[in-house]
Amino acid sequence: MRKIWSDYIAPILRRPSHYQLAALCYRRHEGRLEILLITSRETRRWVLPKGWPKSGFDAGGTALEEAWEEAGVKPRGGAPRRVGRYSYRKRLKGGLPVPTDVDVFAIEIAKLYDSYPEAGQRERRWVTPAEASQMVDEPDLKALLADAEALVTAPARK
Repeated sequence: MRKIWSDYIAPILRRPSHYQLAALCYRRHEGRLEILLITSRETRRWVLPKGWPKSGFDAGGTALEEAWEEAGVKPRGGAPRRVGRYSYRKRLKGGLPVPTDVDVFAIEIAKLYDSYPEAGQRERRWVTPAEASQMVDEPDLKALLADAEALVTAPARK
């Protein structure tokens, strides 16, 4: 049993974090900030559009590409700005959870398209930061969304 622990189980538990990029898509509607949440395809949890780094894209570009593919967004303009990071345990195929760090980029949205790569696979919903914070499961993401007003108006983080 000790060999199984030391050769198989312990190395899995010590694996370094995986890394993803997310889009904090926002707009001003009737003077108030709204955040776009989408459902995940498998568990139907409310999440931000996010994905793994992509070849040919920088971090902000990946976040923008994920926002297009998963939510059909058209940005208002300007480069995505890194506004924070959260961590969660991502379930990979096979069900094994792995620690995953997610850099979050603020992207102001001009409009949503009805036709986009994952249309029909997810729900989309505009909500206030307080509502968004209550709808997501990940504690670090809850805190980030609760502070969204300050994040989208602050300068980019390094």
